[in-house]
Amino acid sequence: MRTNILGPVTLLSGCRLVPWRDGGLEASSAASPPSARIRQSIRRYTSAPVPASVLERILVAATSAASAHNRQPWRFVVVEEQRLKDQISDAMADRLRKDRTADGDAAQAVEADVLRSRSRIREAPVLIFVFATMEDMDQYPDAGRRQAEQTMAVQSTAMATQNLLNSAHEEQLGACVMCAPLFCADLVGSALGVPERWAAQALVTVGWPTVRGPIRARLPIDKVVWRLGSAVSTTPLSP
Repeated sequence: MRTNILGPVTLLSGCRLVPWRDGGLEASSAASPPSARIRQSIRRYTSAPVPASVLERILVAATSAASAHNRQPWRFVVVEEQRLKDQISDAMADRLRKDRTADGDAAQAVEADVLRSRSRIREAPVLIFVFATMEDMDQYPDAGRRQAEQTMAVQSTAMATQNLLNSAHEEQLGACVMCAPLFCADLVGSALGVPERWAAQALVTVGWPTVRGPIRARLPIDKVVWRLGSAVSTTPLSP
């Protein structure tokens, strides 16, 4: 059993479903671009707190995602207390420094990376750690199907995370995914005191944005879509 060294945090494996509020997606104008098209990764936030009701709405949106077998393998840990953010950012920074130093990277580059990572975690009003669990997924005796089932759990959790990002955008919040927990999953799980069967996947920082930058270019559709048996003319992708 893991020991939580950080103190109290909020564990969310599901939320009560609530009706769409006025002004939500159902009330959006058809002329408005969908949030999935204009959503941005926002890394810098004001110090203003995020109301609990807003956090609940984006978590409800996350937990409404599709999932394999409808097993809903996602788990979330919400951290808002500054002391806890400082402690876990320090622990993750120490691991980052150790790993990059072992890689032989230049000390100046390592420290710049450590400083950037630590500041992003410490300065975000809300941290949402994302985990996947296999506890309710199907179990198989062979390695091939076990791996496929694990991939399905990760895919399901990723879909929930995308829902969270889109919902945060709808709320006018900024949010950004950090994949750092994948490189120190044992440390994150132990620090947060979660069950050992929870596997850390990502960290989403959330807050009110200081500024929204330009929307980054995306690859054109014909570069990523290969239509078979379609009346739409496209050039097949290179294998």
